[in-house]
Amino acid sequence: MKCKALIISLKGSKLTKKEKILLSKEKPWGVILFKRNLKTYKQVKNLTSQIKELTKNNKFPILIDEEGASVSRLSGIIKHDISAYYFGSLFKENKYFCIKVYKHYINSLSKILKDLGFNINTIPVLDILRKNTNKIIGNRSFSRDKKIVKDLGKLTIKFLHSNKIAGVIKHIPGHGASSVDSHKRMPKILHSLKRLDKTDFYPFKDSKAKFAMTAHILFSKIDNKNVATFSKEIISNIIRKKMKFRGVIISDDISMKALKYDLINNAKKSLEAGCNLVLYCSGKTNDNLRLIKSVPYIDKFTKKKTSEFFKFLR
Repeated sequence: MKCKALIISLKGSKLTKKEKILLSKEKPWGVILFKRNLKTYKQVKNLTSQIKELTKNNKFPILIDEEGASVSRLSGIIKHDISAYYFGSLFKENKYFCIKVYKHYINSLSKILKDLGFNINTIPVLDILRKNTNKIIGNRSFSRDKKIVKDLGKLTIKFLHSNKIAGVIKHIPGHGASSVDSHKRMPKILHSLKRLDKTDFYPFKDSKAKFAMTAHILFSKIDNKNVATFSKEIISNIIRKKMKFRGVIISDDISMKALKYDLINNAKKSLEAGCNLVLYCSGKTNDNLRLIKSVPYIDKFTKKKTSEFFKFLR
């Protein structure tokens, strides 16, 4: 299995000639689709089928960020205006009832995603809400209670896996303490390692998720030079050792303004720090082409995990 350590994105709802060549000849690891790519039920099914046909792989990784409420890429096609925070509140009120409802919700959503051709949904958000948490997280978080976040995170992965959909825990090692939107500028967290370990890191520990997505956040008491995505210290000692995460680590979008370098350097620095895959979300064809020429092929670890992912999809 020879593919590049890159998840690309597309410009519109139909594949361009260059995108067809990119998918068939250049071997990206996967594709993430956004609202700009998704117009009608039939069109989405046709698009995902075409992607799988071009890559000659009916298990080709096709990702979507379908959280519900404020983050719904399928909002023009299906309506599920329901947030993670709603389920967190329900869990607090009546744990047993919440689990029943949440299982039904994830099962229903997964059935639709599978039918549309997706095999990875980038949920759950395991960031813990604070009073000053930026609204970019907001009701995407389950709760202010770390135990509720962890419990519902575990259930999300369990229910997704039972439907042959992989989840992506995010934003590892935690975005909840940030009052800044990392899409716009770099957030800086001043909390001590001890405080972070006790709270923000807690929901991510010992996760059975196959994938995790990094936070573009500077944790200055751990690494005062590099955001988590670029930090060998955080990826190796926190995510791999302390959290015991054994899956594939995906960078958050490398076109976000929290990262200070150009796209090529953002990609290289992510991979050098220990990310296994780089995510690019802006959908510009020339950038996709530049990136795929610049990034290496996936390493042995990612190759092994990708094979396991394909077996899981059977």
